[in-house]
Amino acid sequence: MFTRASLEFLDDLAANNNRAWFEENKSRYEALVREPALTFISEMSPLLKTFAPRFRADPRKTGGSLMRVFRDTRFSRDKTPYKTNIGIQFRHDSGRDVHAPGFYVHIASDECFLGAGCWHPDSDSLSRIRDWLAGKPARWFSVRDHGGFSAQWTLSGESLTRPPRGYPADHEAIEDLKRKDFIGIAALSSSEVTGEDFVRLAGERFAAARPFVSFLCDALDVPY
Repeated sequence: MFTRASLEFLDDLAANNNRAWFEENKSRYEALVREPALTFISEMSPLLKTFAPRFRADPRKTGGSLMRVFRDTRFSRDKTPYKTNIGIQFRHDSGRDVHAPGFYVHIASDECFLGAGCWHPDSDSLSRIRDWLAGKPARWFSVRDHGGFSAQWTLSGESLTRPPRGYPADHEAIEDLKRKDFIGIAALSSSEVTGEDFVRLAGERFAAARPFVSFLCDALDVPY
């Protein structure tokens, strides 16, 4: 599946991030990045069904779980055309974009990790998560601090510096209510990503995040 050569290709792409080089090396991209990624997605599908049946592992070349290699440069100062990481997202079947609840795989030569939860939810979704959390702090703490989750996952993302409007500053979960992202991160080593057991390892760590993602799905009134 993924190999050291996959990571080396990403390094080469970072050093030669232009269309001419990519076209000359497209066969390497197909063999070292896209095909291994689609195989990984296909092999994750039966595992997801055992603990997250509403989340999709879609191995299509375009429009599926493998995120596009092309960067959206319209609103960015960085005009390099290609992403230098492999991004894979297993979205909830009701989700239309990357901000819906989901599971995520990030592979790059300098950093590899798994993600679970909601990254940059829109204002309505964020408000619903905060309201749910504010009304059920005991359940939130039991999910956040559960040993199976906290031993493998770290909550990450952006937070406000002050309490969000409408929530008391002395709320017992105020630091979590300040969050703008409700995302857990589980770091990976390059040897884990390129190892023979990567599918099993990813499945086990995603399964450990089930209560956390289920909490977010309940907050957004979508079935887990």
